[in-house]
Amino acid sequence: MLRAMVREARPKQWAKNVLVFAAPGAAGVLDNWGSLWRTLATFVAFCLVSSGTYYWNDIHDVEADRQHPTKCRRPIASGAVPLGAARVVGTSLLLLGVGLAFGLSWKLGLVAVGYVLQTTLYSTILKHIAVVDLVVVASGFVLRAIAGAVVTDVKMSTWFLLCTSFGSLFIVTGKRFAELREMGDGGATRATLEEYTLVFLQTVLSVSVGATLVSYCLWAFETKELSGSTWPFYELSIIPMLTALLRYTLILEQGHGAAPEEIFAADRTLQVLGLLWVIVFGLGVYVG
Repeated sequence: MLRAMVREARPKQWAKNVLVFAAPGAAGVLDNWGSLWRTLATFVAFCLVSSGTYYWNDIHDVEADRQHPTKCRRPIASGAVPLGAARVVGTSLLLLGVGLAFGLSWKLGLVAVGYVLQTTLYSTILKHIAVVDLVVVASGFVLRAIAGAVVTDVKMSTWFLLCTSFGSLFIVTGKRFAELREMGDGGATRATLEEYTLVFLQTVLSVSVGATLVSYCLWAFETKELSGSTWPFYELSIIPMLTALLRYTLILEQGHGAAPEEIFAADRTLQVLGLLWVIVFGLGVYVG
């Protein structure tokens, strides 16, 4: 049962929590041990909290999952993790994560509580409302980025926040777009998919990817100006960012993207572009 409990925690999804490093990394404070360990602890807190929300999401959807051709194999739906044990573990993970967050900072604790409330509302109500579900899921990514800024007392640029928001919307919409294309005759895996059309989701993708790129460019130029650097690293970081966005758009058009974490783990081009962006932007932060 222990292995099933770990699987239910969905450790593959913890990659999303890397976003807590975004704000402190961009601000250049991660070379300070105090900021680094607090960010690492924030990452752990959000892994605990997110796993707890996965437990409760599957507890809430257990009957529906048991009727689904693939979700019926989830640990709780299949019975590998009994409902009683799932409630105890899910609640414990939430309490540990929120407790750790408050131990680091009361502001971070509030962000963690906000994430739990947002996720709970999504699981019970908001995931059934088309468009709202896209925005709510994207807001979960934004809260992770805010958490990293709050715990290290880093001031977030408006353009950074907008870039994170639109970038998150792009990824979430891409996931729905891929799911709708893969749906075929098997029926919708999400209630809202029956209300979406490919044309609508393509429109949202176009708007969100364009807004992401524009806000990133403005953030890069603003950061360059504030840093007083004479090196063009911030401007050059636009190139791998643009290329990665276009690459991911192509992957979506090719019929993939229903599981973004698997795409990022498997696509070598995206990995190289991500590494290149980290190097170039990092040079701007820590060298330029």
